[in-house]
Formats: sequence, C-alpha cells, structure tokens
Amino acid sequence: MPTVPSPIDAYRIVREPYYLPVADEVPLFEAAYSARMPVMLKGPTGCGKTRFVEYMAWKLERPLVTVACNEDMTASDLIGRFLLDAAGTRWQDGPLALAARHGGICYLDEVVEARQDTTVVIHPLTDTRRVLPLEKKGELVRAHADFQLVISYNPGYQSLVKDLKQSTKQRFGALDFSYPAHAIEAEIVAHEAGVDSALAGKLVSIAERARNLKGHGLDEGISTRMLVHAASLMARGVAPVAACRVALVRPITDDPDMRDALDAAVATYF
Repeated sequence: MPTVPSPIDAYRIVREPYYLPVADEVPLFEAAYSARMPVMLKGPTGCGKTRFVEYMAWKLERPLVTVACNEDMTASDLIGRFLLDAAGTRWQDGPLALAARHGGICYLDEVVEARQDTTVVIHPLTDTRRVLPLEKKGELVRAHADFQLVISYNPGYQSLVKDLKQSTKQRFGALDFSYPAHAIEAEIVAHEAGVDSALAGKLVSIAERARNLKGHGLDEGISTRMLVHAASLMARGVAPVAACRVALVRPITDDPDMRDALDAAVATYF
C-alpha cells in the first residue's frame, strides 16, 4: 500500500545550503534542538541568520516552515482558520500548527514585525507544555516530538515601542550573529556570486568601512547579502562602480552627503 505523503514533506530541504560557521553556533544549535529548546537568533539584517536555519534544518533532517512576519499578520495566519470550498467548510492549519503537528522546525523571521497580540500564541509551545490551542476549532495540538520553534530579530533596529516582551524573550535560548570576519565573509561572497576572492575581498573592505558609519549617518551597514548582490552584478558584466552604486550605496541611504562618502569609499577600491 503506497505511503500517504505528509503535508510537511514539501518543506524538506533536499540540497545542502552553503553555510560557513563563524563560531560555535552549529554545535550549540544541535544541542538546543536535542533538548527541543526554542532558539532566538539575534543579529543585523542580511548577516546569515536565515541561511543558518536552513543549513541546520538540512543537517538535522527536519522540514523547515518559514514565516516572514509583518505587522498585518494575525494569530489566524499563524495557527490556521476555517475555509469554505465546494465541499463545505474545512480547517486549514497555519504554518505554526503545521510544524507543531507534524514535527518540523518553524522559523518566525523578524518576529518583532508581528503584533504583540499575535506573537503571544507561541507561548504555550515554548515551555514544558509544548501545546498549541486551536480555539476556533476546539482542539489542543500537542507538539510532535521533533518540533522546534526558532525566531529571529535585529535588536539594534528596534525601538522601545517595537520590541519583544521579556515574557517572550525569556522563553528562548539566544544565539548572537554578526557579520563574519573578513576572510570568511569574502569566501562567502566569492562562492555565492561566483567571483574571485580578490574582488570579494574589496567588497568586504567597502562594507567594513560603511559599517563603521552605523549610528553616524547610517541606520544600517552594508550586509553580506548586499555584497553578494553587488558581486552578482559584476559577475554579469556590470562595471564595479555601477554595481556598488546600485547594490550597496543607493539602497541604504538617501542622504546626498552620505552617498558621496560611500561613493568615495567605492572609488578607493575600484
């Protein structure tokens, strides 16, 4: 008799994502998963948090259900709702319920973007109860033994009005992420964009100079993701100065003086 596929099978990662460890984050996450400890990833945007989760899901052979949180997201978007179709009314699990029911890793990306009255629904899953009440359905989902909850956010970018409650933070173990060391970041850029190490090293040097300006005219520095974008343009024949202007300088500032300063930094290397 053929095996009926699980609805979560579509979320399995079949190819190893490219990830270079920068410290002891891999064994720490493995230990946290072994204990089924909820994990919080803290760090600037574009530094590799999502790629890390993808890599760990592949390494642990668990499906990964990712939710890009936003301010319009409701509790029903996470846990599920009743839908009406030709056959009548049926229940549709949301991503959190799907992962909890079938044993996946649920990753809530930039969780502080969601409303606080929405994020409180994760609380029963992050303590010894490991349950998810589906009040509209009248069901209590007991989390599968393989389920884990992972969230991420950028603590340096949040205001006092928009931050995680302490009652939420203290339910998680936390891993700090930052931009990799120069050599590692250059290797990542070279691999992801298909450029040589010398070119990747120049881009990383530009990013390091820009990151020193954070808080002095820039809200955010140039991320590793942005460096890959710039290198990808260069790999396709775009002139380095133009690629940096499009992928590095213009996305992070509209201030004319800051743009001039960053353009000058680019000109130093290209």
